[in-house]
Amino acid sequence: MVGHDLVHAGRRVPLATGRTLFDAADELAMVVPASCRRSGRCRECVVEVVEGAEALNDPVPSETFLRPGFRLACQARIERAPEGDLEFAVLRRRLRIFPPPPGPPLDIDPVVELVDGRIRRGGEDVGPARGRLLGVAVDLGTTTVVVEIVDLTDGSSLAAGAFENPQRFGGGDVMSRIAYDAVQPGELRRALRRALNGELRRLYAIAGIDRHEVVEVVAVGNATMRDMFFGLDVASIGRTPYRSGTEVAWRAGVASTTAVARLAHELGFLVHPRARIWGAPLIACHVGADAAADLVATGAADTGPTGLGVDQSPGAVDAGGGGMRSPRRISMLIDIGTNTEVIASDGDRILAASCPAGPAFEGGLVRYGMPGADGAIEAVRYGEGTWNARTIGDVEPEGLCGSGLVDLLAELRRLGWMTPSGVFTDGSREIVIDAARGISISRADVSHLAQAKAANAAGFQIVLRRLGAGSDDLAVLHLAGGFASSLDIRNAQAIGFLPPIPLDRVVTHGNASVRGAKALLLSGRARTRLEALVGRIEHVELETESAFFDLFVEGCRFVPLQDGA
Repeated sequence: MVGHDLVHAGRRVPLATGRTLFDAADELAMVVPASCRRSGRCRECVVEVVEGAEALNDPVPSETFLRPGFRLACQARIERAPEGDLEFAVLRRRLRIFPPPPGPPLDIDPVVELVDGRIRRGGEDVGPARGRLLGVAVDLGTTTVVVEIVDLTDGSSLAAGAFENPQRFGGGDVMSRIAYDAVQPGELRRALRRALNGELRRLYAIAGIDRHEVVEVVAVGNATMRDMFFGLDVASIGRTPYRSGTEVAWRAGVASTTAVARLAHELGFLVHPRARIWGAPLIACHVGADAAADLVATGAADTGPTGLGVDQSPGAVDAGGGGMRSPRRISMLIDIGTNTEVIASDGDRILAASCPAGPAFEGGLVRYGMPGADGAIEAVRYGEGTWNARTIGDVEPEGLCGSGLVDLLAELRRLGWMTPSGVFTDGSREIVIDAARGISISRADVSHLAQAKAANAAGFQIVLRRLGAGSDDLAVLHLAGGFASSLDIRNAQAIGFLPPIPLDRVVTHGNASVRGAKALLLSGRARTRLEALVGRIEHVELETESAFFDLFVEGCRFVPLQDGA
């Protein structure tokens, strides 16, 4: 025995030499994925060692694909006493899904159909029907992966799930994963495929589904996540001009689209072997298929004052007939995440940009940051001498997710405990939020959050400027993504995270990308319309804009953005 504890999510068991982290996970009643009887072959039981790694054995050959700080739970054995406790976290946690608000019925004209008991896709015979005609919509986020199983005949949802992207061992952002993939080709794709198939098995069991009933799949994600899933080379996305090989081919006239299609058996995806997996088209560079799906899901692609399409309504120009647009005609969509996408239109032009926010608000870089899983503090306020927190699942807190971090920063500014530049006014290096569980926020954490916030703010400010507009011209701001759904908009505006506009102009849409993927799964016409729309969108390269650096520096301050900035 050794004299410290093994810790996960605030739960403790005594450390014992000779045991693996997987053995400890059993005692803590944790679910660690594995399918190789703990031999190290399946590479599914990746955990992050947060503290006390010196107590473990050296990595074994089967762990050479992992970056420092990550281990296979079945191979990480406790050999000696650490300086303190040994703490680790499972990578693949199940996350909360924010369903989009009710909208108009989706078009149902699937690209597959039943003809005389056989499945047909266009002129192709897929095989005999095995029951229902089902499809799967997948949103491949850098941090969160969402899956929904859909009946293709009526559009009903049969099962849905969300989990943490297990590729985090390759880095928290897409550029890190591109670099990792160059050194360990295929490892990230295989990790995601194993996790997706595991989630499908779980959902099939819950809903009583035979995998052979699933005959069509639509996958969306940023350019890196989408292309990596399809086994495409992602190296070109990591270097200027940051384009997928599919975008390069499309721009050169070699290909008619940036969309991708493969058969399921080619990717090892657990559906009908001859099901087609269709990767939705990209917009440009890092503005990927997930942003394109957002346009479909939110209605932002529609015409009129609340959409991003061409507005032909009489109020679109001023009464004087001079062709000048009246105020408050700009529509904007922001999908907040590790890679934030911004798309805006004045009714004529549609502009898009990608903001390299990084993972700080998604559970990375911040010591007690975590995704939106059970135990994450999603709202926090200080009162009567203590911090009052609300956690997802109403369980004991483990850390802070994005909305909780925004609340915390806003509270620190409201209380006068943090300066606009992110310095704690009492001179301390950290502020404790939950002493019993050791949850705190440090100056280093605040610095990472400031940079993530600044990247987002600079992105939407530059897009507005390119349209000759300011935030006071925004008629509607569409917010997509699970993070945005739990966000306190006033707090986000108070620290300069979102534009300073009236709350009645802000519309949140939950996990819009997966709803967009579902719409594309159900309708061939929706795919055709999206292909036409993305070809019209102008890409804004933020790093080439002369104002980017100044806006980024100003955006690092925790103050409201200047209206019209």
